[in-house]
Amino acid sequence: MCADTTTPDYKSTLNLPKTSFPMRAGLPKREPEWLDRWNRIGVYDRLREKAADVKGSADARPPFTLHDGPPYANGHLHIGHALNKILKDFVVRSQQMMGRDARYIPGWDCHGLPIEWKIEEKYRQKGRDKDAVPVVEFRQECRDFAAGWVDIQREEFKRLGVTGKWENPYLTMDFHAERVIAEEFQKFLMNGTLYQGSKPVMWSPVEKTALAEAEVEYHDRQVDAIWVRFPVVKALEVDPSDALSSAVAASEAMQLEKASVVIWTTTPWTIPQNRAICFGPRISYGLYKVTSTPEESWVSAGDTLLLADSQAASTMTAARLEADMWERVRDVDVRELEGMTCAHPLRGAEGANGEWDFDVPLLPGDHVTDDAGTGFVHTAPSHGDDDYAIGVKHGLPMTYNIRDDSSYRDDLPFFAGEAILKPNGKPGGANKAVMAKLVEIGALLARARLTISDAHSWRSKAPVIRLNRPQWFAAIDKAVGDGNDTYGKTIRERALTSIDELVTWTPQKGRNRLFSMIEARPDWVLSRQRAWGVPLTCFTKKGAAYDDPDYLLRNEAVNQRIVEAFEAEGADAWYQDGAKERFLGSDVNPDDYDQVMDILDVWFDSGSTHAFTLRDREDGSDDGLADLYLEGTDQHRGWFHSSLLQGCGTMGRAPYRGVMTCGFTLDSKGMKMSKSLGNIIAPKTVADQYGADILRLWVAQVDYANDQRIGDEILKGVADSYRRLRNTMRFLLGSLGDFNDADRTDPADMPELERWVLHRLAELGKTVREGYAAYDFQGVFQSVFTFATVELSAFYFDVRKDALYCDGDTLRRRAARTVLDIVFQRLTTWLAPILVFTMEEVWLERFPGDDSSVHLTDMPETPAAWLDADLAAKWATVRSVRRVVTGALEIQRTDKVIGASLEAAPFVHVTPEVAAVLETVSFDDLCITSGIHVSTDPAPENAFRSEDVADVAVVFAKADGNKCQRCWKILPDVGKHAHEGVCSRCDEALS
Repeated sequence: MCADTTTPDYKSTLNLPKTSFPMRAGLPKREPEWLDRWNRIGVYDRLREKAADVKGSADARPPFTLHDGPPYANGHLHIGHALNKILKDFVVRSQQMMGRDARYIPGWDCHGLPIEWKIEEKYRQKGRDKDAVPVVEFRQECRDFAAGWVDIQREEFKRLGVTGKWENPYLTMDFHAERVIAEEFQKFLMNGTLYQGSKPVMWSPVEKTALAEAEVEYHDRQVDAIWVRFPVVKALEVDPSDALSSAVAASEAMQLEKASVVIWTTTPWTIPQNRAICFGPRISYGLYKVTSTPEESWVSAGDTLLLADSQAASTMTAARLEADMWERVRDVDVRELEGMTCAHPLRGAEGANGEWDFDVPLLPGDHVTDDAGTGFVHTAPSHGDDDYAIGVKHGLPMTYNIRDDSSYRDDLPFFAGEAILKPNGKPGGANKAVMAKLVEIGALLARARLTISDAHSWRSKAPVIRLNRPQWFAAIDKAVGDGNDTYGKTIRERALTSIDELVTWTPQKGRNRLFSMIEARPDWVLSRQRAWGVPLTCFTKKGAAYDDPDYLLRNEAVNQRIVEAFEAEGADAWYQDGAKERFLGSDVNPDDYDQVMDILDVWFDSGSTHAFTLRDREDGSDDGLADLYLEGTDQHRGWFHSSLLQGCGTMGRAPYRGVMTCGFTLDSKGMKMSKSLGNIIAPKTVADQYGADILRLWVAQVDYANDQRIGDEILKGVADSYRRLRNTMRFLLGSLGDFNDADRTDPADMPELERWVLHRLAELGKTVREGYAAYDFQGVFQSVFTFATVELSAFYFDVRKDALYCDGDTLRRRAARTVLDIVFQRLTTWLAPILVFTMEEVWLERFPGDDSSVHLTDMPETPAAWLDADLAAKWATVRSVRRVVTGALEIQRTDKVIGASLEAAPFVHVTPEVAAVLETVSFDDLCITSGIHVSTDPAPENAFRSEDVADVAVVFAKADGNKCQRCWKILPDVGKHAHEGVCSRCDEALS
């Protein structure tokens, strides 16, 4: 409605909001300006100084250290990096603003295969042979490559608003870091847990190095599955004194000696390395006879086969035998299998030259199942963990038929030189050669092409194989000779104790995952056959066996010379001419020892970062431990895992008190992001389009513990939430423009509505602090957002606009502004860890100054005295009745009966108990009507009701009187006061 033009214009007399805070944020343009400002005034360092000033006093700030899991310095950031670093920033900032001295030193992983691979790619493009390049020159190229990407990623992380010691991060390739990594390795050398052995490891033939489980990913690929016959050469001997032997006739034993045990494998290339067959002690087995065959078949009528009963039919089908072409002869007892020996299928083949003239025993194995294959597992100790364990248990010999490039040794009969994989990662001829030979000698029963999920190198994307190679290991079940047995004698014992007793897990399920991994894992493979990394700084005695007590040189003076050189020159010192003589010095004869040239697994590097970051830096942790490690769930097998093993081997426990994990980021359809699908969303793209605060707000709104989705529509929804929140902050700024201490009102003198807001703030203050402490950022944001947009904007602000705009210097207005100031102080600091840029903008709008920043401010304590449960219960009733009234008025507004709620003066029918409550409040003001009539009379049938509020009904009625030209209420007294066309309240304000 328009004001009557014949009356004075009272607009200038209203206390309308005044603020220059824009609704359009312009985040992409303005955020870099705030970054420059924070850098200029040194916010991070000023917080450290603030803590130092009170250190040792009663006001001392307890330290909090989040140790950064180092990202890899080899490419632009992806959305997973952004999620991870923003979550870390939430933690650091919230802990700081809750009174801690929260330190964050960003770091980078700089060594290892991914960087080395990039340099090799450059060489290949130029036709240059990597092996012809001096190793120190090659390592310098790797160092330069990593340094370039550190600088790029540093700026990309800073653009996300992440705080930290950016000008002095930790780098695993810094000289001091390389010194400490070597030093930490030497602790394993000296405490007796380091050993060299030949075990199956994940081996990349393309990259010619061992890989950690965390460097392996699984992809589908087609493989050859084969069913192979191993002829039985010895069955159970008949012993008349044995109950079983008397039950099994000699003729039945002879049946078995004419039979074949059938195995199934998807790695035909491992058959030449077979040394045993494993069976399941609890599996039911039978002897099966082929009665007839189709025209083309690799079996003959009369052949007898040993199979698990559950897989007999599928095996016969694979051999192209119909159901009427075979029969079950009899049960085969497990004790018969235990006494059985087979021949290798290649034994006796013409030209084999005795290579396979050995017996193949049948051995029990708990790892054998009958849900696939034949129930018998071909066992090659050189090519599998279970196979190796069986081999060790029963003394089976290792074989060394496969070379580093995955080709058979040159003198292996039939298969010499054939490779499992070509240099480009494509299948070589090994599988075909083995299958062809098995067909030729009549050992192949069947074959098929299958698609399986198989291990691939995450860098070259080529398949990896299990291959025994001399490697260096940390023994996790051997007593650690450091005397630090508080949490266990072995690395495994210490790790399991740490997981259960010393570490808090967020979410808790992370504990179970890592515990089961540590419980079952083999010894830790420390070595890699590459060039870019920290070398295994040790020497071996020439001519000594692995298990010789003197095989490894353990000499403190030698160790000290090495680490001192690394401190001054970096790990390149190991590769300089004369390095062996230099380090062995006069203590040891260099001619007696070999220098180990393998490098450490980069997971050992990152696992050691706590030592040179938390322990050694002045701004590290006071006790060398981190309060929190935070990474993706994949790091249960990565950084959490390696740090745990490393810490337990060198300091007796986990280097962290808490572990927090986040899931993976998918596109809006739940698909993994990839270049081929074209669904990648880069953090820079989001920051450039929406602003980093929108990306941060997305992180705050998702359940980070599980996989999250992101896409344009999702980000638009986040931006809408942001606008609603920004509108709340704009109202606060507009209402507090000239607020000062003279306006401040004591809570005891405030109206009930203001005291209800204080009650909610007290409740919310507890929720926010507990939520931040538990890293429940989603819970914190949702609680604050709901309060800001529903309880404040849609209720309190809406109700109090009239008093704020139209009242004179009344207690009600002063109280409302006091509450708004209190709300401002809390909302800005509660949200500052999440919306770092926006809350800084809000803060500076009200508190400008060269040194001013919300990030230099703590969250104010919210007095528990503000809690008032009885008042809260009363106002819950008031608000529920109000919802019914506003619902009824909305219908009238939709039907254009009224234009605004101030045109109404409805009748509200309630119970006597509720009426008594409503009589104690200005219910018309709360409903934003010009009048209201509360009645305990029965409501008419056509009254408006709401299903969720019982015993409340509303009958619409228009307000009586004239419209006040200042506050727009329709009241009977308008026009009867000194000032023309206003109500009594406005007349008093004008006076």
